[in-house]
Amino acid sequence: MMVKLLKKYNVKAEICKSLNKVDLQELCDATEEAIIGGGGFGWISPPSLKMLQNYWKGVLLIPERILILGKLDNVIAGSVQIIKPAKNNEAQSHSCILSTFFFAPWARGFGLAKAVFQKAELKAKQDGFKVMNLEVRETQHRAIQLYEQAGFIRSGVNPKAVLINDRYITGYYYYKEL
Repeated sequence: MMVKLLKKYNVKAEICKSLNKVDLQELCDATEEAIIGGGGFGWISPPSLKMLQNYWKGVLLIPERILILGKLDNVIAGSVQIIKPAKNNEAQSHSCILSTFFFAPWARGFGLAKAVFQKAELKAKQDGFKVMNLEVRETQHRAIQLYEQAGFIRSGVNPKAVLINDRYITGYYYYKEL
C-alpha cells in the first residue's frame, strides 16, 4: 500500500510595522523576482538592491500607507499596500486604494492572495473604509481573476494606463464595497 504524504504549508498575512535585515532582504528578493516574472509591481525591470531597500523603508515611513506582508513558511513572498486618502481629501475619506499587490513566482498557488486580501479587507474595515479601489494591467490575467473572485467590480478602462517599450497597455479599474 502506498501512502501519499501532503505537506501542509504555513500561509499567513500580517501587517508590517518594521523590517529587520532579514525581512528587508526577503521582501527585496520577492519584489525582484516578481518584477522579473512579470508580476506587475510597477517597475519594468528590477532596480538596484539599494533602491529597493530605500523604497520599502520609505513605505513604512508614510502614515497613509499600510504594508501587509504575505508569508509562505515564514518567508516573505509578497505584499500589498493599503493607501489611505490624504487628510485634506474629505470627499474620498470613505475609500482606500489597494496597491503594489504581488508575489514572487515561487510562492504563487498556495493561497497567499486570499490570505492577503482577507487581511487587507479586515484592516480597511477596521479603519472605517467603505470602499476599496485598485488598478490592474490587462496583461495581469491571474491578478484580474483573483480580484474578480474576491468580489471586485470592474468600473473603468484606461487604454493608455501603462507605457512599456513604447507600447501602451490598458489598465482596468476595480472597486469593492466593504
